[in-house]
Amino acid sequence: MSGRADSDTDPEITDPGAAAAQDTEPDAEPIGADEPDDTDEPDDTDEPDDADEPDDGAGDAAEGARRARWTAAGTGTVLALAGLAAALLRLTRSAPALVPAAYAGGAAVCAGAAVLGSRGRTRRALWLLIAGAMVMALGDQFD
Repeated sequence: MSGRADSDTDPEITDPGAAAAQDTEPDAEPIGADEPDDTDEPDDTDEPDDADEPDDGAGDAAEGARRARWTAAGTGTVLALAGLAAALLRLTRSAPALVPAAYAGGAAVCAGAAVLGSRGRTRRALWLLIAGAMVMALGDQFD
């Protein structure tokens, strides 16, 4: 080792007592080996200090999944409403028939993405949102 504080440690050394024993002579006993073990006191090292607090890892994952479902469902709903409004606006004006059909088709795809997102299929909902927005953009190109 280089002796610098930011240097990597050897992965074989994981126990501080083993590191101290490695630095000393091979015949030397580890530090504290000559002290007797106290068997009268219970050993509290097996239990964590915060045993009464629940693990937040499961709660964070559930919260992230819930947020993803709400985001996918909300975004799909907004895009579907926007596509429907654009299709209705294009129907009232003089535009080729393909334009409102593309907007309506993209809105339908985004509505399907909203349904999938609310059911927890967020990855598929994302791809459908992208496809629906692309169909609407393609319809805009025909105008």
